[in-house]
Amino acid sequence: MSKNDLTAAGITDPTLRQSYELCRQLNAKHGKTYYLATLLLPPEKRPYVHALYGFARYADEIVDDLASTLTDSEKAQHLTAWGQNFLDKFESGQTDDPVCIAVLDTVRRWNIPRAHFEAFLHSMTMDLTVTEYQTYDDLYEYVYGSAAVIGLQMVPILEPSDQAAYAHATELGVAFQLANFIRDIGEDLDRGRVYLPLDELAKFGVTRADLETRVATPSIKAAIKFQIERVRELEASARVGITMLGAKSQPCIETARILYCGIVDAVADIDYEVFDKRATVSLRRRLRVAIPAYFQARKLW
Repeated sequence: MSKNDLTAAGITDPTLRQSYELCRQLNAKHGKTYYLATLLLPPEKRPYVHALYGFARYADEIVDDLASTLTDSEKAQHLTAWGQNFLDKFESGQTDDPVCIAVLDTVRRWNIPRAHFEAFLHSMTMDLTVTEYQTYDDLYEYVYGSAAVIGLQMVPILEPSDQAAYAHATELGVAFQLANFIRDIGEDLDRGRVYLPLDELAKFGVTRADLETRVATPSIKAAIKFQIERVRELEASARVGITMLGAKSQPCIETARILYCGIVDAVADIDYEVFDKRATVSLRRRLRVAIPAYFQARKLW
């Protein structure tokens, strides 16, 4: 299927095809829900989305690989060197990095701004030095680069009919990231990080030390509910942006919206017991959403 996608996209150079395939494999391995949604795009668009995911995932692996023997300082050096090499080659598009070959080709084909990648790399670097955020504004600096710009990178590929689609893509990207933070509170603590604004936790009488006890007290559950409401508000505002995308792209993003934002529904379903259980959107739920969307999408290709 991937070879057919590459051919449909007009990607014929063997080196380029190999790089795009590597990015697709990263997507399939690490982003199962994201990958599922990508299959709802027309074949000629999928390789470019895989490339953007491959870039993000490779950087994230440098930062968050728990099996790595590198210190945070060594990870920062690796990330900085890799990211700077990418940015240095941004204009020429000439690189021998196996992931970035496809990414720079995607950048050129869709005229994706360099600033989006700079913001992303900045946020990845923050993960190596920042372990908590006092306010939502502080957190937003990180979330903009780690998630919002991913949506902004994708919008040109999705062929919007209205420039307002970019603002709504930002909202949706932030909603996705915040939903992940809510689900992964315990996992992030394992990495020494808290992604819930401390001043907002304090309104419910919750401190970081309380989270570190890993007991979902009534106060912690109330704080999580507050965070979930923000996700739902962002999701509701972002929905109109999906209608601004090309008709062939809408089933993919609508499916991603339902499944990613559905994470917070899964958290509610386990009574906010995020320390003892992992909230997941079930395979049955994913298929129930994706299969009708797939047949809808096929009619548009």
